[in-house]
Amino acid sequence: MRKLKKWTAVMLAATMIVGGFTACGKSDSKTTDKKDETKTEAEAETRTITDVFGRSVEIPTEVNTCAALGSAARLVVYAGGVEKIKGCTEMESKGDPGMPFAYANKDFFKDCAPVASGGSGNADYAEAIVELDPDVVFYQDSDTVAMEELAEKTGVPVIGVYGDAFNSHYLTDSIRLIGDVLGTSDHAEEVSTAIEGWVKDLDDRTKDIPDEDKPKVYTGAVSWSGGHGFTGTYVGYAPLEAIHAISVSDELDAKDGVEVDMEQILEWNPDIIFLNPGNMELVNKDYAENGKAIDSLKAVKEGKVYAQVNFNYYWCNMELAIVDSYYAGTILYPEAFKDVDFEKKAEEVFNTMIGMDYLKVLDENRYGFGKITIGK
Repeated sequence: MRKLKKWTAVMLAATMIVGGFTACGKSDSKTTDKKDETKTEAEAETRTITDVFGRSVEIPTEVNTCAALGSAARLVVYAGGVEKIKGCTEMESKGDPGMPFAYANKDFFKDCAPVASGGSGNADYAEAIVELDPDVVFYQDSDTVAMEELAEKTGVPVIGVYGDAFNSHYLTDSIRLIGDVLGTSDHAEEVSTAIEGWVKDLDDRTKDIPDEDKPKVYTGAVSWSGGHGFTGTYVGYAPLEAIHAISVSDELDAKDGVEVDMEQILEWNPDIIFLNPGNMELVNKDYAENGKAIDSLKAVKEGKVYAQVNFNYYWCNMELAIVDSYYAGTILYPEAFKDVDFEKKAEEVFNTMIGMDYLKVLDENRYGFGKITIGK
């Protein structure tokens, strides 16, 4: 891309010189024909796309390699283009089972060049990107200024993508865009259509259930900026929103993750409790200090405490959030989900989005679904 820009600049200078000689006399039709032919060839080597933020980005017509920043590698996996990733963040290279897209491709990612640190203190490695020289960079973030600065530093086209939530058009728009850029549109369309179908299915099953027929739900032990215990909850918890559940935390004047007092949970006294199995060590520590209070809760007394697998790990793992939604639906509204075999549905989601069965991986790493007994 950089060579093309430099060559184009030389051609422009040459054109100006030719123009200086021909402007006062008769133009040479052969020279003009040759110049137009050269321009057409140059234009054929690039095309302009519009990213999800409305930025116009000139890219090679054929893209064979890419780097992925800000967990954009997750979206590239969904779009079916993982084999074109040559550079990723250090987070992907770990292949952690809490990030299914990375675990499913752990042997591939471990050989990719690190082009950013990833994580909450993310730092991009501009020099590493220059050395890698990918055809394009996919950058997941909403900071378009940072994208422009990175493109300026590296000379590589930077394409903005954004997977903010599984029921957001930004996610499917991003997947389709990546498919178009990498030449994997058929796969990207299949995945995007499937996501849109699951979102609609969850909504259709639950949107008309009267509130008086819905149980009150508390989601605890969630993760944001690290793990939290029993009193760590989430306002606007996506899997519950997708099925129109009554989440008691939503009455709080807060956004995203928040710590609440034990007294507040006692006042809510939820019918059903969901906990993140990955944070049970923290929950059991809370239980050691407040066991009597926790045992007094209706959901605990009735054995209605269930798993919700953490999906917020280096941005949102969309396949986990969708599977969480279906699991919560089967627990909260058994009649509305009576025709859903949860395990089959979960593996359908995992295979469509990351290309493998995954429930066994979750179970082996103590992240799995099912009932939870607090204190064990």
